[in-house]
Parts: sequence; structure tokens; C-alpha cells
Amino acid sequence: MATKMKIEIWSDVVCPFCYIGKRNFEAALYNCNNLSEIDIEWKSYQLDPNASNSSELRSYPEHLAAKYGWSIEKAKESIASVTAMAEMSGLEFRLGNAKPFNTTDTHKVIQYAKSKGLGDQVEEAFFKAYFTDEKDLTKKEILLEIIQNIGLTDVSIETVLNDSQYAAALNSDLMQAQQLGIRGVPFFVFNRKYALSGAQTSEVFTEVLNTSFAEWKTDMPVNISPNSDGQSCDINGNCG
Repeated sequence: MATKMKIEIWSDVVCPFCYIGKRNFEAALYNCNNLSEIDIEWKSYQLDPNASNSSELRSYPEHLAAKYGWSIEKAKESIASVTAMAEMSGLEFRLGNAKPFNTTDTHKVIQYAKSKGLGDQVEEAFFKAYFTDEKDLTKKEILLEIIQNIGLTDVSIETVLNDSQYAAALNSDLMQAQQLGIRGVPFFVFNRKYALSGAQTSEVFTEVLNTSFAEWKTDMPVNISPNSDGQSCDINGNCG
């Protein structure tokens, strides 16, 4: 039996429910008495691997309006609803000027940070940069600023983005997601036995965390068993 129970989290930087889910999951971890025996690994997922990175990217309201055939006003109402949900989890969203983009480079940076033991720190930094600080994550200087702020100061951003090992790690995560049948994020897998999709409440996370940990302690057989769909973003870019 492994020395720690593994929890894997598939996520994309532009998914608002991934950030909300992270906060709710952290609230469950805060009350966990077995944190020292739990290993958390963030996994890469791309909601739209064909998205653009051009300077003509649409704003978040424009993106939603075009995607769903909504008016800008209805798109802003949807954003306001997600913003209110985020506030309940202690987050401040500023999505009015955010622009959905191709997240390939951000995931390469995440894979690099993971290799240095800073996976959670870089996820938090990217979420805050995009959803709260309105940073343009298509710019290399912003990506460099983020990894430097979490303590990774001895590498150039070009080195990270051009290193084939981080692209390979990204593709490995995407392949695992496909093998597990993951169609939306956030997606939490506990000990490769239980799975939770979406931004669940901290109470739901606590229940599954306690159950999976107790069974891990007794070395139960392993199989994926999806449990309870929460609000998430799917592979087609639909969030709700």
C-alpha cells in the first residue's frame, strides 16, 4: 500500500468552477486530521485545446454571448451568478474584462512547477491572476512573473515552454483524463476509487474524503466510481 493516499484533480485555468471547487475542497482539507497522509496532484485538462491566443480574443461576456446566442446583458447576468457563487467560497471574481484563451502554455508552466513540488501554488497563482487580477495569461512575461512569485526564479519562460518533457506531461494528463472518461472539470479522483465532478460543497468533499481515506487505510480494491455531479465546465466549453 502506498505511504499516502493520492487525490488527483483535473482542472483548467479558465474554468471558474475549478477555482470555486478548489476553495471548497480546501475547506474540507482544513478539517481533515489525516492531511499528512494525503498526496494531492493537480492534473492538466483543456476545455478548448483549439482556442486562439490572438490579440483579438473576445471578452468573457462576448465569448458567452457568441457561444450560446445570448445577448451581452444575459451573458453578464450569467457572470454575475458565477461571481456570487465564487463570493460564497471567499473568492473575488472580475470576469468583465477576462478573455478565454488557449491554455497550452499555462499547462506547460504548471507541469514545470509540479516537477518542483509547487503544483498547488502555481494553480492558485494562475486562478487568482485570471479570475481576480485580470492578468493576460497569453503573455510570456506574465507567465514568468507568476512562476517567479512562487519562488521559481532560476529558469527562463522560453526554456519551460520549449522543453518537450512538460508538453509530454501535459499530454499524459490529457490521455489519463480520456481513459477515465472525464468530460468536464473540476474532476477529483480519490485513490482511483471515488470520483467527484464539479464544484461540490465542502460537506460533500469532506464525506468522500473521509470515506476514501478510511478505505485506503484498509487497502480496499480500487475502481473508479463517479459520485454526484456538481457545477463544472465540460469539454465543449459549457460551464454550468
